[in-house]
Amino acid sequence: MALEKFDDIYQRAAERKGGEAGLEALLSRPLSAQDIAAIPNDRWLSAFSMKVFQSGISWQVVRNKWPNFEALFFGFKIEPLLMISDEQWDIKAQDKRIIRHHAKVKSIQANAQMIYEASLQHGSFGEMIANWPSDDITGLWLYLKKHGQRLGGNTGPYSLRQMGVDTFILSGDVEAYLRSYKIIEGGKDTKRSLSATNAAFSHWQQESGRSLTEISQTIAFSSGDNRV
Repeated sequence: MALEKFDDIYQRAAERKGGEAGLEALLSRPLSAQDIAAIPNDRWLSAFSMKVFQSGISWQVVRNKWPNFEALFFGFKIEPLLMISDEQWDIKAQDKRIIRHHAKVKSIQANAQMIYEASLQHGSFGEMIANWPSDDITGLWLYLKKHGQRLGGNTGPYSLRQMGVDTFILSGDVEAYLRSYKIIEGGKDTKRSLSATNAAFSHWQQESGRSLTEISQTIAFSSGDNRV
């Protein structure tokens, strides 16, 4: 099935959101590559860790406790975290000031290691992200899933979006739209589905000059239950 023109998607979203001005007010703009590169390693680890803990739990509950996480885990500074023993990690996982979930706490250790190793190769984790090819954003998702821990599914992409990285997200509305045009068939995380989705978003980006973030949000606003 041929791809729908982005302008048609945009106009339908605008009609649902009170006109173009209303739609534009809802769209997020990603940070520049320069700004992404300047983000310190500890902020990446904090963002990944927050999204891991928010999986299956009220996001607001996690946000409310996050200052305690920052205090307990040394502000998510990579080197100090990599120096503590497994026994100390076990103790931290039982601390009543945070949400006690041993596997999620241990993911902080694993993701700190991922960020450290990427920094050795690229100068910093932010530098690696900033220089990642925009037409292979799903490749970055797969990197996080492979080299990190608990960053598969939408956890990695939502973390990137939170940090201002230009990425689309396979939310329920976006996935439903892509399935209706048979861009996704079968599992959404299969190599074929991700490749086809990447190609579709690259096409819309070239057609519209919009960011992946804006395109993704526009598609979501053009369908589903989020009418105003």
